[in-house]
Amino acid sequence: MQIYWTKINQIIDESPEVKTFMLDCPEGYTWEEGSHLHLALRGFNEGEKPNRSLIRHMSISTLPNEKYVGITTRIKEECSEFKSILRDLGVGGEVAIFKTHSNVPLKREDKNVYLLSAGVGLATFRPLVLDYFERADNVNRIHSLNVDSSKEFLFTELFTSAPDKNFTAEFVDNRADYYAAVKELAADQDGLFYVVGSDEFLMQNIEVLRAEGVKTGQIMLDKHAQRMQEFLGTELAV
Repeated sequence: MQIYWTKINQIIDESPEVKTFMLDCPEGYTWEEGSHLHLALRGFNEGEKPNRSLIRHMSISTLPNEKYVGITTRIKEECSEFKSILRDLGVGGEVAIFKTHSNVPLKREDKNVYLLSAGVGLATFRPLVLDYFERADNVNRIHSLNVDSSKEFLFTELFTSAPDKNFTAEFVDNRADYYAAVKELAADQDGLFYVVGSDEFLMQNIEVLRAEGVKTGQIMLDKHAQRMQEFLGTELAV
């Protein structure tokens, strides 16, 4: 396993509680849309065993051509030790990145794609939308649906409906409206449904989608194979 130590180049305040940390891209480091990584702080590997309190699984919110590894996360005033340290590092602070992998690359199967997310989970989908705008081959259209009770919606400059690009962006501020919209989208029995959020959020979406007739193989989660089976069951096609 290769560990890349890199520095925070820029910090963008996306909303009062959400920040994007732009990390310098290490030489030779690359990734694809929908990727996640392990982000670690100094001291995480200094003992006999890794200090897991100094490591977090994070989605990458940028594409390689943006030249920075973007990490978008919510940091509340009262937060974990990890996020408190990350917040205090500031520009120039050093972090480690490793174990990069994508569970949710954009599938190009001549189908409609639905991106379902809660809050900062939208960061996982930002690179997919950018990739689609750069090359729309074999994707009929994309519809993004995000729920955020804070009403501080993210990336609204990118997530703006563009009929000429067959792209729709929808934001709602409550779960009732969100799940009503999911049911409407699920009428497309041939669509691909990507879901990102908390485990509870994933389970609720899976339940609604299945109840509407969406097949397991059409549901994409940002989880590795074993966890996918936990969420989607033994009927998941391998």
